[in-house]
Parts: sequence; structure tokens; C-alpha cells
Amino acid sequence: MDFYTQLFLYLSILYISLYLLFLVFRKKSSVPNLPPGKKGWPIIGESPAFVGAAKSGCPEKFINDRTAKYSPDVFRTSLLGEDMAVFCGAAGNKFLFSGQNKYITTWWPTSMKKVAIFPETMEKFNKDDPKKMRSFLPEFLKPEALQCYIPIMDSMTREHMESDWSPYKEVKVFPLTKNYTFALACRLFMNIKDPKVVSKFADPFARIAPGFTSVPMNVPGTPFNRAVEGGKVIRQELLNIIRQRKQEISEGKDANARDLLTRLLTEADDDGSVYYEMDTSNKIIGLLIASHDTTSTSITVIVNYLASLPHIYDKVYKEQMEIAKSKAPGELLNWDDIQKMKYSWNVACESMRLTPPAQGSFREAITDFTFAGYTIPKGWKTFWTVYTTHKNPKYFPNPEQFDPSRFEGNGPAPFTYVPFGGGPRMCPGKEYARLEILIFMHNLVTKFKLQKVDQDEKIIYNPSPVPSNGLLIRLQPLN
Repeated sequence: MDFYTQLFLYLSILYISLYLLFLVFRKKSSVPNLPPGKKGWPIIGESPAFVGAAKSGCPEKFINDRTAKYSPDVFRTSLLGEDMAVFCGAAGNKFLFSGQNKYITTWWPTSMKKVAIFPETMEKFNKDDPKKMRSFLPEFLKPEALQCYIPIMDSMTREHMESDWSPYKEVKVFPLTKNYTFALACRLFMNIKDPKVVSKFADPFARIAPGFTSVPMNVPGTPFNRAVEGGKVIRQELLNIIRQRKQEISEGKDANARDLLTRLLTEADDDGSVYYEMDTSNKIIGLLIASHDTTSTSITVIVNYLASLPHIYDKVYKEQMEIAKSKAPGELLNWDDIQKMKYSWNVACESMRLTPPAQGSFREAITDFTFAGYTIPKGWKTFWTVYTTHKNPKYFPNPEQFDPSRFEGNGPAPFTYVPFGGGPRMCPGKEYARLEILIFMHNLVTKFKLQKVDQDEKIIYNPSPVPSNGLLIRLQPLN
């Protein structure tokens, strides 16, 4: 082989090698800098670890382990069969809360849709539905409407205490609060007063929430199967009510009724068509889940702290008795009374900081975007969670200590206390929940002294906080 042939061969090899290296580096440079983390097992991802931490009573462990190992800003995981970016800290909360429709949009896990939504409407259920629903809510949740709810809430709470608490020396709080908040939601949002009708919803409704974050295996006996079957019963009962209400509307009965269900059936949507019965059912179920399930767990954890911390109960009792003494016999609470319950609300907020009613919320990326130097690809799901801030000593010194004074003055720093979300997407029912919680607290502490029977009862998350034995409380009636 002569010199020129060897030179040509060497140059050819060098050229091909450099070209291959160029292709490799170009491919690497085109791969986005994804958040650190791992996807876990095929299909199920890290869902078992996520659910397991919640059921062990320490849901923050899943988050804390990964923020320590990967990043305090954002990490990658796989939950509910989806690539997931978990945003952390106040900065992460702020980014997601302010990025709606710019970077992210509403997303429901498939398991939730299969439980709560009519299969026939699954394809039509789109990302605009929550937006349409929110457009109806302000009328029912504005201060003028909320003030009208107070006497109804107070009278129903008094009836609930008289029938379900006063006759007993001991009660299990959690099942009672679930029944109470559900009956109240049915009354205020659907104008349903008949206890028999409410009871048709209550039992199957209790089976829904545990199926939301379970593995979506529709096998008899599984949480998901029980949730799906419960959803079927609720949807059918709602259809019966909707059809009856439509007939009443056509006959001109109860023409002044302005509950949410009536309006959904009489108002037109953006394209001028009337809401279909199944679409209306989907929206009502979503509202019931949001207004009932989280509120009942919030009330339960508040009662837990009141029964466990006598010095906190005494201060709440003093505040509420001052209000009670200012009322005439039989006089119901009003808006001004609610505004005086400042310490009681601080106690409620601290209870929800330590034991949040919900873990967080999912969204879907509608475009590629960057956060903290990492790229979140379009189509990925995002998750913000209370557990990166609520017990973080950076935001709440001595985070395990129960201290209502954290909420005095300006309260916690923005985007650190987020049981209701934040920004433009803050839960529109926050004030509704505040009224319901405070009115319950007033009626409870002015009637009973509380003692927790099992001081070591564990709180598990399924997905909301649930006392493992229903929170058994010993009641001492007050004169």
C-alpha cells in the first residue's frame, strides 16, 4: 500500500470518526435537561411508594426523600402511569399557580374520570369544563350569597348536634362530619332537604375518594372497583334528580330557586346549547367532591386538635362564648359573628397546616417550559404539594409545634400555606369552607367539652387524612 493510499485511508477513518462524534454530541445536546429523579417500575411507576407513604400516616416522606436526594426545586417521578414533575417550595407553588393556561392546564387522572364521569361523556369531557364550572360559581360563593348561607348552616349544625351528638357520651367524629357536610352540600347546591334522598348518595359517595389515587384495576374487591361502582350509583341517582328538576322547571314550580343545579339546567353554555343531563351530573359530582370531602376531613382534624390540646380548646371556647352570650335565645349566627372568630380561624388554619385536607393538585404541561434550570416537556404532568412548605422549617419555625399565632398579622409568607391552592387558581370555595368550619366549631365548643379517647390514634391518608378508628371523642355536655 503506497503512501497516498494510507494517507487517504487514515483521513477517511478520522473524518468518519469525527462525524460520528458530532452526531452523538448533537443528539445529546438536543436531549432536554429533565428534572432529576427516577420513574420506578414499568406502568405503575412510583405510585406504590407514594400511596404507601400516605397510608403509613407520613405522606411527606415520599416528597422529603426525593427533594433531599434529587433537588429541592423540582424532581421527576412517575405517578398514576404518567411522567410527573413535582414542584417544590414556595417558588414552585408560585410558578404553577401563576402558570395556568400559559404553561399548564387542568388535568384529571384517568382513575378520577372513570369514577366520577359518565363513560358516554368521556371524550367530550375537555379541559374547558372546569373553566365553565368556575364561571358559575362566583354567584354562589360571593359574599352576598355566603351571608345568606349562614342561617341555613347554623340551623343545620344545631340539628346535627342535637340528633347525632347530644344523645351520646362518646361519638366517632369522622363518619358524623362526613354525613353532616354532605347533607349541607346537598341542601345548599341542589336544594335537597329530604334525608332519605341524601342517604342514597352518602354511602356510595364514601367509596369514591379512596379510589382516586389507587391503581386503576377494575377487579372486584379493589378500592378502584368499589369507587367505580359507587360512582355508577351516584350518577344514576343524580340523573333521577336532574330529570325531576327539569320537569319542575318546565311546570314553573319553585320558580325562585337559584341553587346551582337549577341554574346549570336553565342557563346556556358558550355555544348556546343547554347543558346535557350527563354533563350536569359530571359537574355536580365534581362540586360535591370539592365542597364535601375536604371540608369533612378539615373539621375532623380540627376536632382532633381541640380534643388533644385543652389550652387551645379553652381559648376557642372563650371566643365563641363571647359571641354566644351576645345572641338572643334561638338567634342564629350572622356575618358579623363570623368576623369575630379570628382566633378560632387561626386554630383551623394551623390544624390544616399540620394535617392538610388534600395533598396537592395535578396539572398538564401544554408546552415545553423551563423551571429551576430543568425542562418540563409538553404532555408531562405536574404536581404541587403542601408537603414541601407546610412542615418546612424554612417557612414555619418548629414546624411540628401547634402554634395558631403563625396566622396573626400578615400570616405566613406567600405561597407557603396552600391548603386551598393559590394565585388565580385558588379554590373558589375557600370562603364557603371557612363559614362551614367556623359555624361547626361554634356549635361544638359551646355545647361540649371534648376528650380524645385514644391519644395514640393514627391518621392515615386515603388520600385525605382519615383517623384510623374514626376519632372517638368523649363528650361532656356544657350548661
